[in-house]
Amino acid sequence: MGTRESSNVSETGSFSIVLLCASGDLAEKKSLFLALFHLYEKGFLPPTEVQIFGYARTEISDDELRDQLREYLIPAKYYSPKQVEDVWDFLNLIKYISGSYDSEEGFRLLDKEISEHEYSKNSGGGSSRRLFYLELPPSVYPFVCNMIKTCCMNKSNLGGWTRIVVEKPFGKDLESAEELSTQIGELFEEPQIYRIGHYLGKELVQKMLVLRFANQLFLSLWNRDNIDNVQIIFKEDFKVEVHGGYFDQYGIIRDIIQNHLLQVLCLVAMERPVSLNPEHIRDERVKVLESVVPISDDEIVLGQYEGYRDDPAVPDESNTPTFASVILRIHNERWEGVPFILRAGKALDSRKKEIRVQFKDVPDDIFKDVPHEILLIFSGQKHRRNGFRICLQPLETIYMKLMYKLGNLNMSTHQSEQELLYWRKEGVTIEDAYENLILDTIRGDQQQFVRRDELEAS
Repeated sequence: MGTRESSNVSETGSFSIVLLCASGDLAEKKSLFLALFHLYEKGFLPPTEVQIFGYARTEISDDELRDQLREYLIPAKYYSPKQVEDVWDFLNLIKYISGSYDSEEGFRLLDKEISEHEYSKNSGGGSSRRLFYLELPPSVYPFVCNMIKTCCMNKSNLGGWTRIVVEKPFGKDLESAEELSTQIGELFEEPQIYRIGHYLGKELVQKMLVLRFANQLFLSLWNRDNIDNVQIIFKEDFKVEVHGGYFDQYGIIRDIIQNHLLQVLCLVAMERPVSLNPEHIRDERVKVLESVVPISDDEIVLGQYEGYRDDPAVPDESNTPTFASVILRIHNERWEGVPFILRAGKALDSRKKEIRVQFKDVPDDIFKDVPHEILLIFSGQKHRRNGFRICLQPLETIYMKLMYKLGNLNMSTHQSEQELLYWRKEGVTIEDAYENLILDTIRGDQQQFVRRDELEAS
């Protein structure tokens, strides 16, 4: 097993970030590199401590990798000389090592480069901190983790830690997920493993915890007595494009619903944790998943957009869904009888990611016969209901739907969306999900990461 990390280890000295699979289509990795650059700009990656290593099979030089990155890090919006200078300084922190993923030679070379960096930075004392980000297919995780464990662990004489970050999907089903967890778990302890879920890093998703548990208004309303249904929606208006072969292995359920949308469901439905301790929060997320009852066949809709099988990487007979709508029901005192509707799809009419909480009708509504200017249409029926909506994309906003009287001489009502938190509000900065997650990994905070039992429950 890996060495248990101490909460008292020194957080000074050398810090090495290793991005495995750093070459290839960098357009797909720009969010990660941009996040690292933004953390560098904000002082979280001090140049006196940090070195960033790219590792992949492609044989390119340090300068070639830096040249490829430069076009993403200096777009038109970066116009100030200071920002351009910061980009150049950041690029100078990047080195590249070429090697395979299943042999020791490349990883021994990587370890040698990291060690040279560590001893150059730690002459005055400090720790050896090594963060490995695996942007690779899950099938190679065991090989790569074994090479890291064999060749690239932090140097014990310097103290510190080694952590690995793995991205979804974590297997194709329960059996493959458990096998993957077992293989990695034999090499590293759970506190060293960070299973990244981008949705848990969304700033407004995190704000859900504050809205729910720091406001008496929501504490008293957030239950089956007041809420009619909850919808969690993921819509994209583009096709799978160059990723048809990859997407066809997983489909929209494994790719989006089982990972991203279930994570959001847990935040919406979880009970108040004992504290903000990451383990207490993750405990409550697991309880939600364990309370979901088996899904009924008549509460699932699957679809595939026209032209999906025209992609040469997709089999002609593929029935992989690109759209899914599923109703989940949580069997506990708070949520019994409330449907949680999860929808996700590609090539739809718009791009949207949001959470909708629909409240029940007002009992014995005395205004039911009063003229109403705008009617909310839901499930084919007309309602004048309150609603709560968190829009994650395209504009990050929180809304509350309320009824009020129009300013005229007649008694007529109107439904309006009142903005609780607006994306353009002065002084409000919405951080990128990658920034949040990478920074939490550096700090050793696993609150936003998927624990092994949570993965298996999902």
